Amino acid sequence: MAVVSAEELAVEPPAAARRLLGATMRSGPVAVRIVEVEAYGGDPAGPWPDPASHSGRGRTKRNGVMFGPAGMLYVYLSYGMHTCVNVTSGPDGTASAVLVRSGEVIDGLETVRARRPGARSDLDLARGPGNFGTALGITLSDYGTALFDPSSAIRLELNGPVDATEIASGPRVGVSTAADVPWRFWLSGSRAVSVYRRSPRAPLPTTKVV
Repeated sequence: MAVVSAEELAVEPPAAARRLLGATMRSGPVAVRIVEVEAYGGDPAGPWPDPASHSGRGRTKRNGVMFGPAGMLYVYLSYGMHTCVNVTSGPDGTASAVLVRSGEVIDGLETVRARRPGARSDLDLARGPGNFGTALGITLSDYGTALFDPSSAIRLELNGPVDATEIASGPRVGVSTAADVPWRFWLSGSRAVSVYRRSPRAPLPTTKVV
C-alpha cells in the first residue's frame, strides 16, 4: 500500500534517496516508477554541507523550496533546456533534495512515446533526469508542487521500502565538485538506469568508482 505522507523523506539525504527508489510519480495519465536518484545536501551551516548542491552557498530565489518541508517539487532547467525533477527532503528549514535521474514508465506509455519521439526504446523514455521530466510533462511552472497533496496535479507515492540488497550506489553524475561522494543510488535490476558519466571538470578520483 502506498504511503501518503512526506514524513518518511524528512531524513538525511542518502536515506531519503534510497526511500524514493521504487516510488511512483504520477502526472495526468502518466505514471513512472523511480529507479535511479541522487542525493544533495545544503549549505555549510546545515547538517549536510554539500558544495555540489544548488543550496550549497545558501538560500536564493531559485533554490528556496529546498529549505522547506520534505515532499515538495524542486524543478530547474539544465543547460537551459532539460527540466530536472527533484524531491525535497530533510526537516523544514534544512536544505536538501533528491534528484530523480531515471524511471520506468508504468502507465500512459503512448502519451510518453509522443512526448519522446526520439527515444530508441521504451527503456529510454524516462532514462536521464531531463527525459524523466519530459516523460511526465513537468515544467518550471510546477515548481513548489506539494507531491503528497491528493489535489496536486503531480503526485508521489512511496511504495514499500526496497530491500537493501537490490540497491547499488556510486558517485554522482556530472558534478565537478564533491564528484566522488557516493550519493547516487539505483535499482540494480533495472535496465532503465542511466550510464555513469564523470564530469571532465572533476578532479581525477583517488579510488576506483562504479
